[in-house]
Amino acid sequence: MALIDRVKETAKKSGYSLTEVAIKAGIGEKSIYAWTTREPTVATLQKVADVLHVSTDYLLGRTDEMNATSVSKKSHIDLKDALDDEIMLAFDGHDIPDEDKVKIREYIELLDMKRRSEHE
Repeated sequence: MALIDRVKETAKKSGYSLTEVAIKAGIGEKSIYAWTTREPTVATLQKVADVLHVSTDYLLGRTDEMNATSVSKKSHIDLKDALDDEIMLAFDGHDIPDEDKVKIREYIELLDMKRRSEHE
């Protein structure tokens, strides 16, 4: 299956049009359609994969496992570590401001303290 076909199929399963995926990824609205005649850059493909919550290998047809990423192979995600991961700290295709990251970290630490006190 060609890259464009896999992207279309995955977008449809997610309830998005290719234009919506492109907007959420922060790329040109019609740029994905151009993938029928030229290949995207690695960075652009990664942005689209992030929006669709799949790996770039899945979109390229290298695997049939949609989420074959290092994060999905872990048994859990350490949210404190996730704050340092730019991919994890985006919302609706936009970066989360640094001041909000501080608030998120504080909230995670509060939840962690609460969880620990409940288990003592």
